[in-house]
Amino acid sequence: MRDPSHHDTSRFPDPVYARTVLAPLYDHAKALFGEPLIRINRAHCVMLAETGVLPQADAARIAAALAQVEASDILEPAEYTGAYEDLFFEVEAALKAHVGAELGGALHTARSRNDLDHAILRIRLKGLLDDFLAKGRALAQAMLDAATRNRAEIVVAYTHGQPAQPTTYGHYLSGALETLLRDLERLEDARAVVDLSPMGAAAITTSGFPVDRHLMAELTGFAAPTRNSYASIAGVDYLTGTYSALSLMMLHLGRLVQDFQYWTAFEVGQLYVSNALVQISSIMPQKRNPVPIEHLRHLASTASGQADALVRTMHNTPNTDMNDSESEVQVAGARAFDTAGRVAELLAALLAQAEVRPDNVRRNIDRSCITITELADTLVRSERLSFRQAHEIATATARAVVAEDSVLSQGFPAFRDAFAQHAGRATTLDEAAFREAVGPERFVAVRDRFGGPAPAAMDEALESYGATLAALDARAAAHQDRQQAADALLQDRFDALRTSAQEV
Repeated sequence: MRDPSHHDTSRFPDPVYARTVLAPLYDHAKALFGEPLIRINRAHCVMLAETGVLPQADAARIAAALAQVEASDILEPAEYTGAYEDLFFEVEAALKAHVGAELGGALHTARSRNDLDHAILRIRLKGLLDDFLAKGRALAQAMLDAATRNRAEIVVAYTHGQPAQPTTYGHYLSGALETLLRDLERLEDARAVVDLSPMGAAAITTSGFPVDRHLMAELTGFAAPTRNSYASIAGVDYLTGTYSALSLMMLHLGRLVQDFQYWTAFEVGQLYVSNALVQISSIMPQKRNPVPIEHLRHLASTASGQADALVRTMHNTPNTDMNDSESEVQVAGARAFDTAGRVAELLAALLAQAEVRPDNVRRNIDRSCITITELADTLVRSERLSFRQAHEIATATARAVVAEDSVLSQGFPAFRDAFAQHAGRATTLDEAAFREAVGPERFVAVRDRFGGPAPAAMDEALESYGATLAALDARAAAHQDRQQAADALLQDRFDALRTSAQEV
């Protein structure tokens, strides 16, 4: 049987492969990866010159040619023709056209598409993270502002889908904010893994040339180089960690949105959404549809699913450099950030405009007897009863109120009778003391333990959340400062190298 390679006259690229794979990747690269490629090419040229891998004069000529290539329309959108496999080879060909094939090819000394591609992807992912983290911090600030504004606004808290206890809207939002801040910290921790440069790992095992991996990291704005060269081109935890954290954030925000959907229902009505965020039915004029909440539900689910899809793509892939983790996948991942960003912006707008409806809250509290727990606690403190005995009295009181289709604030007669029956004596509480004991304001005020809804506990918590958010703001500012310093350093060193070509 003949070896097929002996009579294979086909030429790369196959039209179907070009149309389904190479053309989309070419478009993606021009739109998303051109700027990181330019940055890495410049830094690599400077590093090769400063380490003596390339003679200064050769590196200077390459730098001057790179500047000319960058000034051309090479990064402008264009139809993929198959003349070059991808943008990398198109740029290399343009460079060779300026300085010749031998010198133009020298720029790729001591590097591989493996470390280069992962560096490009990491730079791009850092940008996505930074943009989204800014939106996440804005959402956290909107949540903190709403919690502060509503720190004393009573609402009904639910467990198992049923009215459970009164708390404040500020206390409820603070719980959501606490989770959101942890989500943002998880994303920041993921960013720290992204912020490591694989440049210098080359194909797998670094290089026999005396490259300076730390200099490459500094010039390109990374915090440091990755350590193990194999992990530099095979490890994908910078991807899985990032998108897992993003998915978790969307999952957690989705639970908050589910509550808002319930709270705005006509039968509950404890949260009012402003007219600017309400659509009216086309046929039922009485309906106020807070549809942004519905959009938030499916957008959060969509973003979570998009992020999970990227993580699942990494499942059972070999621990080597693979296209499974590269540009096409990262373009799909960028859509997850886009959707998640819409969630953050829309939820921040909703929080800024939503208000508690106190009349409806008061009605629901009275009808549901959810302050009865505090009545039992009050009896333990003031009447010196055991909690079990006090609980029985409170239970009998609530049952009598419900049976009479009354409300708890009017239930003093039922309480007085239940107390006498179970305690064998008259209560020392008069009707005013009873009303105070079953009032939601007292329920909240006496719960002044760490993490509770009472004013002092809330003040401490809000201050803590503000400090955490300020620390996140400071980390973002530090990232920006370091990147700006790296950009300036690279520009100076590259310009110095480029202009030295004119002196040779």
